[in-house]
Amino acid sequence: MAAAEPNARSWPQAVGIGLLVSIITAAMMLALTAAGLSPFPKPPSLAFAETMLGRTLPPPVGLLFHTLYVTFWSVIFVRYIPHRDLWTALGLAGVLWLVILVVFFPVVGWGFAGVSVSLRLIPASFVPHLLFGLLLWALDKYLPASRSARSAAG
Repeated sequence: MAAAEPNARSWPQAVGIGLLVSIITAAMMLALTAAGLSPFPKPPSLAFAETMLGRTLPPPVGLLFHTLYVTFWSVIFVRYIPHRDLWTALGLAGVLWLVILVVFFPVVGWGFAGVSVSLRLIPASFVPHLLFGLLLWALDKYLPASRSARSAAG
């Protein structure tokens, strides 16, 4: 992979942003599930972990998979994307949403775009990805950067 962009944040900052995005999106999804508003048969990250490992797992393992996935993509955005604006963050979120519909849902047995479970999985999976893009952009833009990143950005 190419070197980090000159205006990139440090590794700890990038991981911190990823963890914050992960925590906030997970909290939103858990709240919707607890309120009975989630159409998912189980948390998607837990379904993925169980599919990959071939056995039933406790919910914290799903949260761990969610955290690793969200933090990974957040670090890629914050460290390696040269033009980090709202549209770029939303573009990344959109690409990841399409991947969940076309690859992830079929892999876990929910069919293309989740239609084997419910058509509601399409908008239900869009909302957290939209939130991911908005949070990623906002935290990268508004959290204080290191002195070297600020001076390199101009």
